Amino acid sequence: QLQASGGGLVQAGGSLRLSCAASGRTYSRYAMGWFRQAPGKKREFVATITWNSDITYYADSVKGRFTISRDVAKNTVYLQMNSLKLEDTAVYYCAAAAYRGTYSDQGTYDNWGQGTQVTVSS
Repeated sequence: QLQASGGGLVQAGGSLRLSCAASGRTYSRYAMGWFRQAPGKKREFVATITWNSDITYYADSVKGRFTISRDVAKNTVYLQMNSLKLEDTAVYYCAAAAYRGTYSDQGTYDNWGQGTQVTVSS
């Protein structure tokens, strides 16, 4: 199971840190990532990190503002979001991929957490 937390209401330019803790049965894990879905839009890729090699990938829209990291001992992945913009408002989902695939493709991820709402206000 994946449990996401850390969402909330923040002013534009502010910061939030999302966390996603994995628990329960352990399984092969290639990567963990974050996706988001804004109202009326499709869910989109935000960032991902490979679990063993610590390689990160970001959507162009968040590069330089968001940082994904993981704590292997805590089985947790984080998303530090800085310089938040109005367009970052969305429900953010964490996901885990057991096997290698296209990192930005939702189909690569076979385990999803519940979403956490991030709202950026002006």
